Amino acid sequence: MRTPTILAGVVAAVAFASTPAPADEDIPAWAYNRDDRTPKERADHLTRLGVLGWHTAGVRGEGVTIAVIDSGWRGYKDHLGKSLPSGLVAKSCRADGDMEYKDSQPGILCGEVAHAIAPGAKMLVANWDADRPESFLDTVRWAKAQGATIVTCSVVKPSWSDGEGGGPVHKKLAEIIGDGSKPGDILFFSCAGNTAQRHWAGTFEPGPDGYHKWSNKGVINGVSPWGTERVYLEMCWTDPEAKYVIEVIDPATGMPAPDVTYKERVDPKSVSARFTPAGYPQQYALRVKQTAGRPGRFHMNSLYAYLDECTLSGSIPFPGDGPAVVTVGAIGPDGTRTSYSACGPNSCRPKPDVVAPVPFGTYIRYWPFSGTSCATPQAASVAALCWSRYPHWTANQVRQYVTTRALDLGPAGHDCETGYGAVHLPQLAPAPRLIIR
Repeated sequence: MRTPTILAGVVAAVAFASTPAPADEDIPAWAYNRDDRTPKERADHLTRLGVLGWHTAGVRGEGVTIAVIDSGWRGYKDHLGKSLPSGLVAKSCRADGDMEYKDSQPGILCGEVAHAIAPGAKMLVANWDADRPESFLDTVRWAKAQGATIVTCSVVKPSWSDGEGGGPVHKKLAEIIGDGSKPGDILFFSCAGNTAQRHWAGTFEPGPDGYHKWSNKGVINGVSPWGTERVYLEMCWTDPEAKYVIEVIDPATGMPAPDVTYKERVDPKSVSARFTPAGYPQQYALRVKQTAGRPGRFHMNSLYAYLDECTLSGSIPFPGDGPAVVTVGAIGPDGTRTSYSACGPNSCRPKPDVVAPVPFGTYIRYWPFSGTSCATPQAASVAALCWSRYPHWTANQVRQYVTTRALDLGPAGHDCETGYGAVHLPQLAPAPRLIIR
């Protein structure tokens, strides 16, 4: 099958797997989503990834353990033996040990995607305390100790790094993952983040009143909440000697907005502001001032709200900005980057690594699963199939296979919007024979 891909006004023919999608299958009896188009749409999606040919050849992820770490697992037990494997092992690394503390299901959706692509793989699922980096690291340590060779994470934490792939949390994560050359080293897949329109990066430029000038429009950056969900504004930077403060104000009066909680983190350096909008629509504004050090580069990220002033370049937050991590962006059905999918560069390694198509049909709700959160478990489980086929390979070899077999979508080679291209498995060839001397 050949699908036209439109990029910068150029139509490029992209060849996908030649294995045809199977005839329509019945909807599983347990499926909540009874849309009769879903089985065919899912089969077409797996064909686009090149997965069905590998399934037909008997490669379904056996011998590989995938860990899905996320925050939203409410009701996951209801999906065991259905959208999730029956032998799933769960662990909460939160202080309260509650796997279902948050009333959301993105973790279940990520697990459903991974299980659809690598149904033979063993699955671990886990969560952590949202404000404790060490709890997150404990989750990865647990997954590795349980035999996971692949971890997929679709949660972003912008203030846990310097925005450039550095900082102590990244250092510890890289130590847990390993350098990819030894048995037991793991592959950690992270979403690029849906932050392309909610991020600003650049050098602090003080105006006459000392506040940062976002552009020639001035020192005020408008903040537009999506609804009444709690908004997180998170700023990080690289210079350890620098210090900044952020202020959330009412744009109509210039006065401080009420009920805003501010937090400063020392290691890595970051500041954040959190507030629950008083109603919808409700407009806020943001301004930044430096209180110590020399002006330097910083990143501002907004969760659950848009920023009026934003920059696309370097918009991938933690953990996807880390060089040790395989970072996954999202493309639409036409093969172009989705408007929200964050872009590099963010570290010494080209970012993102790859992209994957969205949306993905789900049986657990009526609307499809989308975003870079959906793209990430696709790439991770494609890697699981590869590792299942070539179990003697190292993590570095699997990573190289995934990136070099990706279908290039932009200028030749890597680009900061779609990485090395769309994740894709070629027609299965015989595994290379080991030569024993």
